[in-house]
Amino acid sequence: MVLWFVGTAFAAVWFVFRDPRFDLRMLALGALLPDIVDVWSGGTWVMHSVTASVTVLALVMLATRGRSPSRPMLLAVPIGMFMHLVFDGVFARTTAFWWPFAGTGFGSDNLPSFDRGWWNVPLEIAGALLALWVVRTVRDTTGDRGGAGTC
Repeated sequence: MVLWFVGTAFAAVWFVFRDPRFDLRMLALGALLPDIVDVWSGGTWVMHSVTASVTVLALVMLATRGRSPSRPMLLAVPIGMFMHLVFDGVFARTTAFWWPFAGTGFGSDNLPSFDRGWWNVPLEIAGALLALWVVRTVRDTTGDRGGAGTC
């Protein structure tokens, strides 16, 4: 699952911020980071906990205190991580989501993306359509018809 997380994160952030300067590349990285890291553990692990997202947010805030020009770009990573938790439905897995507050073990849960089976196909299509819509909307807003930009 790639496009589901990217597309839903793009759409959610666009509805909240409506800022064409928001770095969608870093948001996409944050939205995919929990699965990129946890897939190597063989199942749901630390990155699928709210603790990991809050820790990354705190690290970004501490590392960019003051008027750092990199802060808006870097804040997109933990925002994407939070979006992943929402659109992966991890909040329904109490032990993983609230780790270590609900216990220090993770059990043997697969990644939620793997548990959805065939549902991943329509979700990926929906994610692709959402991502395409947001990118086109941002381009229409900024008048950018080419180039790398933030999208």
